[in-house]
Amino acid sequence: MIDLIKILKEKILIMDGAMGTMIQSFDLKESDFRGQRFINHSIDQFGNNDILNITKAEIIHEIHQSYIEAGANIIGTNTFSSNSISQADYKMEDHIYEINFSAAEIAKSAVNKYGDSNTFVAGALGPTNRTASLSPDINKPSYRNISFDSLKDAYYEQALGLSDGGVDIFLIETVFD
Repeated sequence: MIDLIKILKEKILIMDGAMGTMIQSFDLKESDFRGQRFINHSIDQFGNNDILNITKAEIIHEIHQSYIEAGANIIGTNTFSSNSISQADYKMEDHIYEINFSAAEIAKSAVNKYGDSNTFVAGALGPTNRTASLSPDINKPSYRNISFDSLKDAYYEQALGLSDGGVDIFLIETVFD
Protein backbone atom coordinates (compact mmCIF):
# COMPACT_ATOMS: atom_id res chain seq x y z
CA MET A 1 0.00 0.00 0.00
CA ILE A 2 1.09 3.52 -0.77
CA ASP A 3 2.32 5.44 2.25
CA LEU A 4 -0.52 7.90 2.70
CA ILE A 5 1.21 9.66 5.59
CA LYS A 6 4.21 10.38 3.38
CA ILE A 7 2.00 11.80 0.63
CA LEU A 8 0.13 13.98 3.14
CA LYS A 9 3.45 15.45 4.27
CA GLU A 10 4.18 16.45 0.68
CA LYS A 11 0.77 17.39 -0.69
CA ILE A 12 -2.65 18.60 0.40
CA LEU A 13 -5.25 16.02 -0.58
CA ILE A 14 -8.78 17.01 -1.53
CA MET A 15 -11.76 14.93 -0.47
CA ASP A 16 -14.92 14.46 -2.48
CA GLY A 17 -18.23 16.08 -1.55
CA ALA A 18 -21.64 14.90 -0.41
CA MET A 19 -22.81 11.54 -1.70
CA GLY A 20 -26.47 11.92 -0.69
CA THR A 21 -26.92 15.21 -2.51
CA MET A 22 -25.44 13.72 -5.66
CA ILE A 23 -27.73 10.70 -5.43
CA GLN A 24 -30.74 13.03 -5.13
CA SER A 25 -29.81 14.64 -8.43
CA PHE A 26 -30.66 11.36 -10.20
CA ASP A 27 -34.37 11.64 -9.22
CA LEU A 28 -34.60 7.95 -8.37
CA LYS A 29 -37.83 6.05 -7.72
CA GLU A 30 -38.65 3.17 -5.37
CA SER A 31 -38.02 0.70 -8.18
CA ASP A 32 -34.47 2.07 -8.62
CA PHE A 33 -33.66 1.43 -4.98
CA ARG A 34 -35.13 -2.09 -5.07
CA GLY A 35 -33.68 -3.12 -8.41
CA GLN A 36 -34.45 -6.66 -9.51
CA ARG A 37 -32.75 -8.15 -6.48
CA PHE A 38 -35.16 -6.70 -3.90
CA ILE A 39 -38.27 -6.28 -6.04
CA ASN A 40 -40.36 -8.31 -3.59
CA HIS A 41 -38.77 -7.02 -0.39
CA SER A 42 -41.34 -6.34 2.34
CA ILE A 43 -40.14 -2.81 3.23
CA ASP A 44 -39.89 0.24 0.97
CA GLN A 45 -36.28 1.03 0.09
CA PHE A 46 -36.78 4.57 -1.20
CA GLY A 47 -34.18 6.76 0.52
CA ASN A 48 -31.91 3.84 1.41
CA ASN A 49 -28.98 5.29 -0.52
CA ASP A 50 -26.65 2.56 0.69
CA ILE A 51 -28.58 -0.25 -1.04
CA LEU A 52 -27.76 1.44 -4.34
CA ASN A 53 -24.29 -0.12 -4.01
CA ILE A 54 -26.05 -3.36 -4.96
CA THR A 55 -28.99 -2.20 -7.08
CA LYS A 56 -27.58 0.79 -8.98
CA ALA A 57 -23.81 0.47 -8.79
CA GLU A 58 -23.40 2.37 -12.06
CA ILE A 59 -24.86 5.53 -10.46
CA ILE A 60 -22.50 5.34 -7.50
CA HIS A 61 -19.58 4.74 -9.88
CA GLU A 62 -20.62 7.78 -11.93
CA ILE A 63 -20.69 9.96 -8.81
CA HIS A 64 -17.19 8.81 -7.81
CA GLN A 65 -16.00 9.49 -11.35
CA SER A 66 -17.35 13.04 -11.29
CA TYR A 67 -15.55 13.79 -8.02
CA ILE A 68 -12.27 12.34 -9.30
CA GLU A 69 -12.58 14.35 -12.51
CA ALA A 70 -13.21 17.45 -10.37
CA GLY A 71 -9.88 16.87 -8.61
CA ALA A 72 -10.72 14.83 -5.51
CA ASN A 73 -7.88 12.70 -4.15
CA ILE A 74 -9.99 10.90 -1.55
CA ILE A 75 -13.28 9.25 -2.48
CA GLY A 76 -15.64 8.28 0.34
CA THR A 77 -17.67 5.11 -0.05
CA ASN A 78 -21.46 5.26 -0.21
CA THR A 79 -21.81 3.68 3.24
CA PHE A 80 -23.01 6.42 5.59
CA SER A 81 -25.81 4.18 6.95
CA SER A 82 -24.38 0.79 6.05
CA ASN A 83 -24.45 -0.72 9.52
CA SER A 84 -26.91 -3.30 10.83
CA ILE A 85 -28.47 -0.89 13.32
CA SER A 86 -29.41 1.72 10.73
CA GLN A 87 -30.27 -0.79 8.03
CA ALA A 88 -32.75 -2.51 10.38
CA ASP A 89 -35.22 0.23 9.39
CA TYR A 90 -35.18 -1.28 5.90
CA LYS A 91 -34.87 -4.91 7.06
CA MET A 92 -31.50 -5.12 5.29
CA GLU A 93 -29.39 -6.28 8.24
CA ASP A 94 -28.49 -9.51 6.44
CA HIS A 95 -26.83 -7.58 3.61
CA ILE A 96 -24.41 -5.38 5.57
CA TYR A 97 -21.20 -7.09 4.51
CA GLU A 98 -22.25 -7.11 0.84
CA ILE A 99 -23.37 -3.46 0.87
CA ASN A 100 -20.01 -2.37 2.30
CA PHE A 101 -17.88 -4.71 0.21
CA SER A 102 -19.68 -3.57 -2.95
CA ALA A 103 -19.30 0.10 -2.01
CA ALA A 104 -15.55 -0.32 -1.58
CA GLU A 105 -15.25 -2.20 -4.87
CA ILE A 106 -17.22 0.48 -6.74
CA ALA A 107 -15.02 3.26 -5.35
CA LYS A 108 -11.80 1.31 -6.03
CA SER A 109 -12.98 0.67 -9.58
CA ALA A 110 -13.53 4.40 -10.16
CA VAL A 111 -10.13 5.22 -8.65
CA ASN A 112 -8.41 2.59 -10.81
CA LYS A 113 -10.11 3.90 -13.94
CA TYR A 114 -10.00 7.66 -13.40
CA GLY A 115 -7.61 8.36 -10.52
CA ASP A 116 -3.87 8.30 -10.11
CA SER A 117 -1.40 7.16 -7.45
CA ASN A 118 -2.57 10.02 -5.21
CA THR A 119 -6.25 8.95 -5.24
CA PHE A 120 -7.54 6.93 -2.30
CA VAL A 121 -10.75 5.29 -1.11
CA ALA A 122 -12.03 6.17 2.36
CA GLY A 123 -14.46 3.68 3.86
CA ALA A 124 -17.18 5.88 5.38
CA LEU A 125 -18.61 4.83 8.74
CA GLY A 126 -21.50 7.06 9.72
CA PRO A 127 -23.67 7.27 12.81
CA THR A 128 -26.36 4.81 13.75
CA ASN A 129 -29.92 5.84 14.45
CA ARG A 130 -29.46 4.82 18.11
CA THR A 131 -27.31 6.41 20.77
CA ALA A 132 -25.51 5.02 23.78
CA SER A 133 -24.70 8.45 25.14
CA LEU A 134 -28.23 9.85 25.58
CA SER A 135 -31.54 8.41 26.65
CA PRO A 136 -34.29 8.45 24.01
CA ASP A 137 -36.76 8.81 26.89
CA ILE A 138 -36.61 12.11 28.81
CA ASN A 139 -38.53 10.47 31.66
CA LYS A 140 -35.82 7.81 32.08
CA PRO A 141 -32.45 9.57 31.77
CA SER A 142 -30.47 6.39 32.49
CA TYR A 143 -32.25 4.31 29.83
CA ARG A 144 -30.33 3.37 26.67
CA ASN A 145 -31.82 1.65 23.63
CA ILE A 146 -28.47 0.25 22.46
CA SER A 147 -25.45 -1.25 24.15
CA PHE A 148 -21.79 -0.57 23.55
CA ASP A 149 -21.34 -4.18 22.43
CA SER A 150 -24.14 -3.84 19.87
CA LEU A 151 -22.51 -0.73 18.45
CA LYS A 152 -19.10 -2.40 18.40
CA ASP A 153 -20.45 -5.46 16.59
CA ALA A 154 -22.29 -3.34 14.02
CA TYR A 155 -19.23 -1.24 13.23
CA TYR A 156 -16.98 -4.30 13.10
CA GLU A 157 -19.20 -5.93 10.47
CA GLN A 158 -19.25 -2.73 8.44
CA ALA A 159 -15.49 -2.20 8.71
CA LEU A 160 -14.83 -5.80 7.70
CA GLY A 161 -16.84 -5.42 4.48
CA LEU A 162 -15.09 -2.15 3.67
CA SER A 163 -11.64 -3.55 4.43
CA ASP A 164 -12.21 -6.71 2.43
CA GLY A 165 -13.49 -4.54 -0.42
CA GLY A 166 -10.17 -2.69 -0.51
CA VAL A 167 -10.53 0.71 1.16
CA ASP A 168 -7.28 2.54 1.85
CA ILE A 169 -8.43 4.34 5.01
CA PHE A 170 -11.51 4.67 7.21
CA LEU A 171 -13.53 7.86 7.52
CA ILE A 172 -15.56 8.12 10.70
CA GLU A 173 -18.13 10.81 10.02
CA THR A 174 -20.82 12.36 12.21
CA VAL A 175 -20.56 9.59 14.81
CA PHE A 176 -21.54 10.95 18.22
CA ASP A 177 -20.91 7.84 20.38
